[in-house]
Amino acid sequence: MDFLDRFSIPPHDDPMLYASIVAIGLVSIAIVFGVTYFKKWGYLWNNWLTTVDHKRIGIMYIISALLMLFRGGADAVMMRLQTAVPDNSFLDAQHYNEVFTTHGVVMIFFMAMAFIIGMMNFVVPLQIGARDVAFPRLNALSFWLYFAGAMLFNVSFVVGGSPDAGWTNYYPLAGTEFSEHVGVNYYNWALQISGIGTLMTGINFIATIMKMRAPGMKLMKMPMFTWSALITNLIIVFAFPVLTIALLMGTLDRQFFTNFFTTGDGGMDMMWANLFWVWGHPEVYILVLPAFGIYSQIIATFSQRNLYGYKSMVASMVIISLLSFMVWVHHFFTMGQGAVANSIFSITTMAIAVPTGIKIFNWLLTMWRGKIRFTTPMMYSVAFIPLFTIGGVTGVMLAMASADYQYHNTMFLVAHFHNVIIPGVVFAMIAGLIYYWPKMFGFMLNERIGKWAFWNIVIGFCLSFFPMYITGLNGQARRMYTYSEASGFGPLSMVSFFGALLLAVGFVIIVYNVYYSFRYAPRNVGDDPWNARSLEWATHNPVPEYNFAITPNVDSEEAFWDYKKNGHDLFKGEIKDIHMPNNSGWSIILAGFFFVFGFFFVFHVWVGVIIAFLGIIGCLIYRSFEKDDGHHIHKEEIEETENKFGGAK
Repeated sequence: MDFLDRFSIPPHDDPMLYASIVAIGLVSIAIVFGVTYFKKWGYLWNNWLTTVDHKRIGIMYIISALLMLFRGGADAVMMRLQTAVPDNSFLDAQHYNEVFTTHGVVMIFFMAMAFIIGMMNFVVPLQIGARDVAFPRLNALSFWLYFAGAMLFNVSFVVGGSPDAGWTNYYPLAGTEFSEHVGVNYYNWALQISGIGTLMTGINFIATIMKMRAPGMKLMKMPMFTWSALITNLIIVFAFPVLTIALLMGTLDRQFFTNFFTTGDGGMDMMWANLFWVWGHPEVYILVLPAFGIYSQIIATFSQRNLYGYKSMVASMVIISLLSFMVWVHHFFTMGQGAVANSIFSITTMAIAVPTGIKIFNWLLTMWRGKIRFTTPMMYSVAFIPLFTIGGVTGVMLAMASADYQYHNTMFLVAHFHNVIIPGVVFAMIAGLIYYWPKMFGFMLNERIGKWAFWNIVIGFCLSFFPMYITGLNGQARRMYTYSEASGFGPLSMVSFFGALLLAVGFVIIVYNVYYSFRYAPRNVGDDPWNARSLEWATHNPVPEYNFAITPNVDSEEAFWDYKKNGHDLFKGEIKDIHMPNNSGWSIILAGFFFVFGFFFVFHVWVGVIIAFLGIIGCLIYRSFEKDDGHHIHKEEIEETENKFGGAK
């Protein structure tokens, strides 16, 4: 391939593609112009781009996740539009392959993961009474590596061509024989770079939770979201190295002509499937367990009751985390590994439904005889229970290896995993964002507009995916960009398209809610507008840099509730100087070199690769010799800040 051809715009004659490229360019120019015109470069650099504050890093993760949600959502609407009617020519086969590949990758790696990690960043240190995470600069580097990976992946849309082998990137389809252009190279490098950041996050939060809890907060007194974060990060530390090495092996196959996953010369394409799903099924629980933690906090708050069965909730999450590594083969029951292996993994897959079912009953019993307040976060939490249960039941259907020969690679499977991920993760994203919004920004989102969005999203979800169960059972294959009128899939596929439009309208309403509330919502909502129960609500809205003026002392599972209702002495001692870490531009610069390294490696531009690699090494050497002892926030400054909020917390 000619050198310049490798950098060419993807070969589609689709005017929408070129319109999108122009739109991306214009939006980028508008952002640069706006920041320059309003003289905000210094503010952005000093307060956000170089921050090591866990709260601001969490907000940046969440903003990035929301942007990726709309990026991946646009792909989803295009897919549903393409399949809305038989023999549609809105997308050609190649473009459709790229769209469903990027949809899956963006939604799993760059949307759902980013939101979950963002929520952990913002909430966990507050819930355990810490000033920050254990390694603040590593935390900033984790975010910027994630962001570099996300941007590298999205650059493929404009330069070189997007990957087209599905979000699972199966070989030999992902090999050079069937994917000659550089799209899969983008996939490999973007996920390796962002995955390194995720692995760092796992290590950082395990250290934070194990070593930085407030005095008196034993493990069995931690809030449920913190428990879910601890278990999730343990899964990350065990699962993500598998994906990283598998991606490296795929890179060596494509770019250095090794034969790990080839169909000849000693390669084994099924090894990729095994390695991918050894990571991939624990990944489901990396996403879902923190969502369970969010629901646990919200349901307890708005039922005005202690979470029912605290110990069984913790035990069920531990069991889920162990079983999550024992079910991966159910993703290829039909690929010939034999009846014995299928039977073993069928049993483990069904078994994982038991601890999940325990959690469902715990939430229901928490609400039983509770004084339920149907706020917007609670409505998402209540809707999640039946919808997620349907997704779980269809998962048990898929766990039957013999029946899976009928379900496999049909729209039934697509409906199932969306029935798990959307109520299980996306609903939790929205509910958690609304719930913690006043803690992040000091005002609340409008409840009436929030409920408009809720009904559009829930109804849109049902219309989008429930018809797929029927068409899947009738034989509609997944990943097929068109079908004939004789198949009879047309009417229900059109219903799915209208459901996708309703979902899109719901998310647009959420954006409007942010705009409306920013302009008109009152700012005097207090520090505890939801009458919550856990420690993060014991500090101010929005949270000051140091989190708590006095480190809290914990005596129970719901320390803040007992502080309010039972007179527990939560804040013992007096205000003293507080030591905090300094901001640093090191993380964003190092991540920038990783981005350049990955981009040039995609195209085999070795001079650029070497320069970027030297930049990475230089940043690491600089950090090794850097002297930075942080700074102190003095007692007088803390007292002045606390007096503005009306008292020390």
